[in-house]
Amino acid sequence: MSQIQDYPSLFSLAGKTAVVTGGSRGLGLHVATGLILAGCTKLIITSRKASACADAVRSLQALSTKATILSLPADLSKPSEVERFVKELTAVTDGKVDILIANAGATWGEAFDTHSDAAFDKVMNLNVRSVFNLIRLCTPLLENAARQSSEKARVVTVGSVAGLHIGGIGQYGTYGYAASKAAVLHLTKHLAVELGPRGILLNAIAPGFFPSKMASGLIAASGGEEAMAREVPDGRLGKPEDIVGSIVFLCSRAAEHINGAVLPIDGGKHVVPSGVKL
Repeated sequence: MSQIQDYPSLFSLAGKTAVVTGGSRGLGLHVATGLILAGCTKLIITSRKASACADAVRSLQALSTKATILSLPADLSKPSEVERFVKELTAVTDGKVDILIANAGATWGEAFDTHSDAAFDKVMNLNVRSVFNLIRLCTPLLENAARQSSEKARVVTVGSVAGLHIGGIGQYGTYGYAASKAAVLHLTKHLAVELGPRGILLNAIAPGFFPSKMASGLIAASGGEEAMAREVPDGRLGKPEDIVGSIVFLCSRAAEHINGAVLPIDGGKHVVPSGVKL
């Protein structure tokens, strides 16, 4: 019978340094919460608003008095801001990051005929270009962490099930958003091959609908939470625990041999054939 090495620590993130973009609210804050509860000893979050970052740091610090939790506000849709953020990040992490969660993102819902180039550009800049630039500039920090540890560094990108199938169309069409999330998922696979040999594993999560500020408008336009839950095989929308469990798993030793994967977190909604009523 094979021996499992140190099972009690299989899902532990003890001693890790983690970075969460878009970490001040919504799914990003759920992610940050999970990383702290799993044992990360240093956590850095970022979002555009300094006040939101400060509020999030206070709530996260209440979960652990042993962890160091910092915020570095930045507008990651701008390449210059990504560069500034990574420079500051390098200083506060001593040049070593074990876990990077690329979560910052934006959506836009509008009818096709009036869907502006500015809206499309905004979504693509933040959801795709900034993710590529962030990972590229953070790679030396991730490589340093991998060299100093027996485990590989981790990057988890946050896509969407809208990148796996057709997203919203019509009055609230999410054309740019869906295209951007498909791009993120494909980019993750490319970078998994590029960076795997350098000690960095890349995987993506593809959440379905989770009640949040960003999703509230589309949930309301779709008939509300109860109506949307009836279209999901397991009969509900997402909960914080669903995000936490998935992220902790992908960042832990338990996922040491998983690279280039996309994990849908939607209760099976993405495999329901079009037109099928549950």
